[in-house]
Amino acid sequence: MGHAEPKLHSPVAAKRLSLDEYWMPFTPNREFKADPRMVVRAEGMYYWNDRGDKIIDASSGLFCCAAGHGRKEIAEAVGRQLAELDFSAPFLRGHPKQFELATRVAELTPGDLNRIFFCNSGSESVESAMKAALAYHQARGQGGRNVFISRERAYHGVNFGGVSLSGLVNNRRTFGPALPGIAHMRHTHLKENLFTPGEGAHGAELAEDLLRFVNLYGAENIAACFVEPIAGSTGCLVPPKGYLARLREICDLHGILLVFDEVITGYGRTGQAFAAQSFGVTPDMITMAKGITNGAQPMGAVAISERIHDTIMAAAPEGAIEFFHGYTYSGHPAACAAGLATLDIYRNEGLFERGRALSPYFLDAVFSLEDLPVVTDIRGYGMFAAIDLAVDGAPGKRGHNFQKKLFDNGLHLKTTGDCAIIAPPLIAEKSHIDKITETLRRTLTTM
Repeated sequence: MGHAEPKLHSPVAAKRLSLDEYWMPFTPNREFKADPRMVVRAEGMYYWNDRGDKIIDASSGLFCCAAGHGRKEIAEAVGRQLAELDFSAPFLRGHPKQFELATRVAELTPGDLNRIFFCNSGSESVESAMKAALAYHQARGQGGRNVFISRERAYHGVNFGGVSLSGLVNNRRTFGPALPGIAHMRHTHLKENLFTPGEGAHGAELAEDLLRFVNLYGAENIAACFVEPIAGSTGCLVPPKGYLARLREICDLHGILLVFDEVITGYGRTGQAFAAQSFGVTPDMITMAKGITNGAQPMGAVAISERIHDTIMAAAPEGAIEFFHGYTYSGHPAACAAGLATLDIYRNEGLFERGRALSPYFLDAVFSLEDLPVVTDIRGYGMFAAIDLAVDGAPGKRGHNFQKKLFDNGLHLKTTGDCAIIAPPLIAEKSHIDKITETLRRTLTTM
């Protein structure tokens, strides 16, 4: 069988690049390889394709590059680190930058979430938080707590724990029943809150679903409740007013851990370091990834309450491994170097504050598209928004075609089904927001 050959217009094409061997993730591979859309360079707010066309990035890559693309400070820090120490075994050995980065991350987290466990992705951070929750309850003599509560329309990664927590049917249906002992609360996307910027006025009572599960399963059997403060991959579902606070109350009342999955909302997306601070609700753990290195190196982390950490530590005999979990690349030297350089950029350029100041202009611009007939809802908070499109035949068909047309029109963003998700880098200027909105409007009028 012959190789698929890309229709490229760059030196790469001259090498007869084969598209057969690489199996692309979350992609209709046959369609892509018949008509590939390649990215070959990035800088600031922009990508360039193989034709040399400039493409504005309206979703920070995949919600990763909050400081924009091509940051030389990060590249140089990674290069220096690789030349000095390329790898160190994370078990029984440490290197200084692991501890330095953990300290810097803990300076940004709310409350006593000052114990940082490093991994390599958002999916791994969720798995790590699930294990930490189980270890905590076992350490305090409540090993029967092994039920997890999540939500419909949730996304918590692609490992079996995260898939089991997730409430997106297409991420679950292929892989069987997944893990047992997981229940899902209803999502908070209500028709009463359509076209509402920020937190909706309706739906706080949906937090009582957690109480229903307490009454159904018994609080003594529930380990943790996992929620995204703003559900991200499903399309920027902003919580109703009072919803997260009520979840916190129920968890406190019944000894359940509250875990915020901030893989998308972390590092300035909501105007603060974490959405927990924007909404004034402190969980027991925060999962994070993406923005921790500005996407320049794979990395994830869990910020864990000192109370949880200390309980697990105290339950283990002296000299024993307290937490039987970890990854070969946990706290990788290059990833830590990238993280430190990224946090320097966030601080030195005031990017969280910059995003907070730009948010009203951004949300007004996105909501200006509500007059278009194909638009059925718009939601947003901070520098994060989503546009729902009317279904055209099969669900997801219009959204998929939309993101391809946008790319051809010079704009990159993420779609999930018929929802377009917008999260530009925090370095954006008003002129970039204008360009994004103009391209969205021009393309939407053809849908």
